[in-house]
Amino acid sequence: MVPDISTGDRTRGLLSYLFGPGRRNEHTDPHIVAAFALPGITDPGRVPLEEHQDALSELARYLDQPVELRRQRTGKKVPQHVWHCPVRTAPGDRYLTDAEWAEVARRVVHATGIAPHGDDAGCRWIAVRHAEDHIHIMATSVREDGRRPRNKRDGQRAQAECRKIEIELGLRRLKSGDGTAPKTPTGAEVAKAERQGRKTTTRQWLRENSYAAAAAARDEQEYFAVLTALGIKVHTRIGPQTGETTGYSLAAPGDTDAKGKPVFYGGSSLAPDLSLIRLRERFTPATADTGATATARVIVRNTKGDAWRRAETELRTTYTYLLEREDGQDLGSFDGQIQAQAAAFAELLHNTAAAAPKAARAELRAAAAAFDRANRSAIRAEHQSAHALRQAGKELIRTLGGGEDGSAVAALLATAVYVLIALDHWHQQRGHEQQAAAARQSLTHLHAAYQRTTRPVLVHLAERTPGPDETRRLAAAVQAAVPEHAQRILTDPAWPALATALAQAESAGTPPRPALTAAAGQRELDSADHPAQVLIWRLRSNTANQASARTRAANARTRRAPTANTKPAPAPTAIRQPDGTLHRKR
Repeated sequence: MVPDISTGDRTRGLLSYLFGPGRRNEHTDPHIVAAFALPGITDPGRVPLEEHQDALSELARYLDQPVELRRQRTGKKVPQHVWHCPVRTAPGDRYLTDAEWAEVARRVVHATGIAPHGDDAGCRWIAVRHAEDHIHIMATSVREDGRRPRNKRDGQRAQAECRKIEIELGLRRLKSGDGTAPKTPTGAEVAKAERQGRKTTTRQWLRENSYAAAAAARDEQEYFAVLTALGIKVHTRIGPQTGETTGYSLAAPGDTDAKGKPVFYGGSSLAPDLSLIRLRERFTPATADTGATATARVIVRNTKGDAWRRAETELRTTYTYLLEREDGQDLGSFDGQIQAQAAAFAELLHNTAAAAPKAARAELRAAAAAFDRANRSAIRAEHQSAHALRQAGKELIRTLGGGEDGSAVAALLATAVYVLIALDHWHQQRGHEQQAAAARQSLTHLHAAYQRTTRPVLVHLAERTPGPDETRRLAAAVQAAVPEHAQRILTDPAWPALATALAQAESAGTPPRPALTAAAGQRELDSADHPAQVLIWRLRSNTANQASARTRAANARTRRAPTANTKPAPAPTAIRQPDGTLHRKR
């Protein structure tokens, strides 16, 4: 059961909508099911058609009487005095009678402070039903005694009451909110998107693109530049005293109101963590290595190879860090750092979606969009502790041709699956129901992207499997190196491809047994559905890193200049040997 509270200032206008045909003629039999004083109310849904408009005007005046009296007494217009709360059952829920919906309405206005039980001076309200699955509760938010109602945090209070109602009425139990969910699109926004033939509303489109821009940008100026490049209008709010930017709002290309003016949405109204203050926390560079950063930063500084392998290494470090925190005693002391890892991982997913091979981009975009909800919780992130992972993710978007190495992309996605599972488990431990559900949804898309990326690589490796004798020798190496997993590895459909990867590692200078031991030791294999596939990506990543290290060492030797204490080598001289040959010496 979902309540959605909003406010306005046009009582008559909202009544016309509630008792009208709807924007798409979806309203059937609009009528009042509950109200603050039923005997004194004329139901516009139960009068002849010729009396309908008069009944609406009469009801509007009746509901607005306390509002008008307050205006006359104070000499000021009462702002946003119309309180509106649709309440909808979930798809698949049973049919509720008018009497049941009436009880729902009375409980909601009581819980929110609009009209507490037994308070004769509460606000005037009505509940209108014009469809099977929902009602609209409308109130004028001035009490009979002329005061405004005490309805602070009414959205959270309505959510909590609906959770109780779901249990009592046997309805589908939705997940509890924690105040971090983004604002849902209004009915007008949804209708506008449908008229324009779009699957998502402008608010949702701006939110997704803002997350992607924030993931790619290194600072505030670059963030706004990326948005502008997408055709999004950016309006910044300047502080009158400091002259500094204090906020911003965005308008989608071509999205205008009835007067032709752009429709702007504030960053924080798109999502809480898209406010300028929250973005600046993420853009602030790290000043000290803490948490997972200390180990990760060493890897970033010493690795100049492919950005995909570097990002996979950072993800591997993050996964190890998450496992260590999970096994620790004082879990709460690390929550801020783990939340930071989740935020950096969310950015990495967006950048991976932009840089990955085309076949996997759609699923990766869906995974990133789903994880945006898992990224937000009530825990404040210590963003500097995830600086290394965030920077590795940003490098992906700046690497031309980075998506061409299917093995490197597959290795990153395989590790990302592990990280996502660990973050899902952390959310479950913390009781973050909505975030855990979003993480599992993201995991479904990430698995699909992984399959799309790995399939051609595995096929290519399997086609090059060594001969039978060589394959048996490699199988013996598997049994000797990882005996506890040997049976699962050798019966894995990807074993022929792993045999090729082992042969390639041996050609690069690493014998099969040490290569397998190193790959299996990076993290556990028990949870892997396809252990042979996991070992393939670890082997190829390790082999590539070793090759990169050798290349860097060779380049360093080539570039090494003589020191000040080094004497230049004398020119070679040649002397004639007794046998007539020339012998060169220094």
